[in-house]
Amino acid sequence: MRGGGPSVLGIVLAGGAGKRLMPLTADRAKPAVTFGGTYRLVDFVLSNLVNGGILRICVLTQYKSHSLDRHVTTTWRMSSLLGNYVTPVPAQQRLGPRWYLGSADAILQSLNLIHDEQPDYVAVFGADHVYRMDPRQMLDQHAEHGAGVTVAGIKVPRAEASGFGVITPGADGVQVERFLEKPADPPGLPGDPGHVFASMGNYVFTTKALLEALREDAEDPQSVHDMGGSILPRLTSQGAAHVYDFDTNHVPGETVRDHGYWRDVGTLDAYYEAHMDLISDRPAFSLYNRDWPIHTNPGSLPPAKIGAGGIVGESVISPGCVVRGQVTRSVLSPGVIVDSGAVVQGSVLHHNVRVGRGAIVRGAVLDKNVDVPPGATIGVNPERDRELYTVSDAGVIALGKGSQVG
Repeated sequence: MRGGGPSVLGIVLAGGAGKRLMPLTADRAKPAVTFGGTYRLVDFVLSNLVNGGILRICVLTQYKSHSLDRHVTTTWRMSSLLGNYVTPVPAQQRLGPRWYLGSADAILQSLNLIHDEQPDYVAVFGADHVYRMDPRQMLDQHAEHGAGVTVAGIKVPRAEASGFGVITPGADGVQVERFLEKPADPPGLPGDPGHVFASMGNYVFTTKALLEALREDAEDPQSVHDMGGSILPRLTSQGAAHVYDFDTNHVPGETVRDHGYWRDVGTLDAYYEAHMDLISDRPAFSLYNRDWPIHTNPGSLPPAKIGAGGIVGESVISPGCVVRGQVTRSVLSPGVIVDSGAVVQGSVLHHNVRVGRGAIVRGAVLDKNVDVPPGATIGVNPERDRELYTVSDAGVIALGKGSQVG
């Protein structure tokens, strides 16, 4: 952020393996997984930071990062004349022959980035969530209250909270009284015991507080060296952690329906459900907000074509698609072909998937370059699908990149 205001360095944590999203992460890091037809998951956090005026951003990568590195370097080109950049930073083993031990260790091993920029604040954001957020509003609260760290929180049902960091706010509603990382029995909010404040994995640090916390954490042999598991509890115990209520965040162009939308798409079921949120006439999350756009590079492709006999309803159809069959309640990435007589229902098809003549695909996620032969079926015979493919707890069928269809 320039123009006389405080300087902010953005650090995006993009090194997770994403094992719960297999087979989509078999060949790529989770932030590189396609979402919404033309986007990658990392595009959402980068768009929020850039739209919010944070224009110097380092993306920390590690796991199967080639696809992610290529996407960031070819898509996210900023003005070098103004000194702005979005750059992938691979694990560099600066502190010895070891990979990152956790998200806090990832930043510790990348302190050269902070020392080079000398920012007033460091925004540390996760890379695999679907949402819109203006980080300036969170930064304003952080600066106003003089916190060491401010963590973004969102209210979620207590029954779903065991997979998140859980924040207990103090009496003023701002200072964090307690921070528990993925507790088995999370405490409910005062006055609303059925809900908790869950950490969104987005933090704003005063640089001095971050550096001190990282140094203390590195010297602690009992630490797991994780932002939520180590750094937040440490700063909470020092009275230096505050919470920012995501529900108070407003972005230009939002609707009443998609205000406050945030999805952790770390499982196949969550990933699939988030896609279903896109397709209705009044979507729970709209991709069409021009005032706060999600940026990407869709490539040089012709417009989508609906051929003779093609029928499309409640679907997102990307450039380069050709539909001669029937597509309903589905999301098609660029280059998908649905041949005559084929039926695609409630499915997510990634780049260059081909559904042959008379084939049926229902309730499935097909990764890049899957070829469904003429007459084949997916989502018709559940027992057969479980024998051949990955099937989630909720019954979503997933085929990895280039998979053969039985």
